[in-house]
Amino acid sequence: MESVQTSTIMDEILDFLTSAPTLQQITEFHPSEEIQAHIRYLLEKNQTVRLSAEENEELDEVERLNHFMRMLKIKAREKLAAK
Repeated sequence: MESVQTSTIMDEILDFLTSAPTLQQITEFHPSEEIQAHIRYLLEKNQTVRLSAEENEELDEVERLNHFMRMLKIKAREKLAAK
């Protein structure tokens, strides 16, 4: 499988956020299928063999970005509920 660099994952999120999404669009955001497939690949590989240092760093970055997006979605839902 071709490696997807974390900058690509980061770029996808940055592109989304700089497109001025609505609160509703923020709550509905999901990474592209290509990125989701790559993350699944890394998670499955991590269960069976040792990941390379680069793959470990990538998975760590994905976790940080996932946490950031979860927090952003929570804030967006709170704002939507307050309307």
